[in-house]
Amino acid sequence: MSGPQPHAPGRRAERNRAWWFWVFVGPFVLGLGLFTYVPLAWSVWLSFFDAHNTVTPDRFVGLDNYLALLRDDAFRSSLMTFCVFTLFIVPTTYAASLALALMVNRLRRAQAFFRSVFFLPAACSYVVAALIWKMSLFNGVRFGLANTLLGYAGSDPVAWLSTTDPPWYWLVIVTVRLWLQAGFYMILLLAGLQRISPTLYEAAAVDGARPGWQVFRHITFPQLRATSVAVVLLLVINAFQAFDEFYNLLSDARGYPPYARPPLVYLYYTALGQGQNLGLGSAGAVLLALIIAVVTAGQARWFGLGRKEAD
Repeated sequence: MSGPQPHAPGRRAERNRAWWFWVFVGPFVLGLGLFTYVPLAWSVWLSFFDAHNTVTPDRFVGLDNYLALLRDDAFRSSLMTFCVFTLFIVPTTYAASLALALMVNRLRRAQAFFRSVFFLPAACSYVVAALIWKMSLFNGVRFGLANTLLGYAGSDPVAWLSTTDPPWYWLVIVTVRLWLQAGFYMILLLAGLQRISPTLYEAAAVDGARPGWQVFRHITFPQLRATSVAVVLLLVINAFQAFDEFYNLLSDARGYPPYARPPLVYLYYTALGQGQNLGLGSAGAVLLALIIAVVTAGQARWFGLGRKEAD
């Protein structure tokens, strides 16, 4: 007669843990596959077909959609728009976020209050913020806030969103994105600042380092390297995905102007516009994803992300 199985309760507990793991994780995995990976795979498949007004095409065209995009001046212009937008928004957002993080980190009272105040715009809808910027701050008539201030200075009103020489619309686009996301990245940089050991500053003071720029340059900024790299990567990726502020600021009843079209606006009109060329739009989405992946990997390699620190 065999004795009791000593490991049976352990195996039963392990099965119970596996069961509850899939109870909680299973719906998330199912939703991720159904609403993310299946559409991605379908988009890649559509990019090799002539898919006008249909998501079930039958005419295979191979790489023709990709070649047509690369030859399209409008698509190349949209990539140039992204480059200009990135040159504006990445350094300004990083500098503003770092300045806010440094100021909040120095506070001894009400730090949680100011952290919440600066983070609050991140919870605002991009669409709502864009409409406020368009209708109240930079609406192009003399009653807008910006033109009212110019009127006090004796200047004429400026059509901010329709003037291309000089391109004042960049001021509107960059400021709304800066207001929306500076607080979020401030939180990331603030977390990095609070992880710096106080002993480093004490040792610097003993060695005679002057507080201010000297301490920031030689201690604070180098210690923020990993956080700064992550912030810059996120800023570039988010710049590639810009759509809401461009579309809601610049489009009107007549449509979208021919200038300042980022890639997602171009793909929106390609896939959902009059032609509804879903094959061409899918090819553009795949190209955009590849560009983001290559740029991100190149930045990570250039910044040495994940590289072991030298002993």
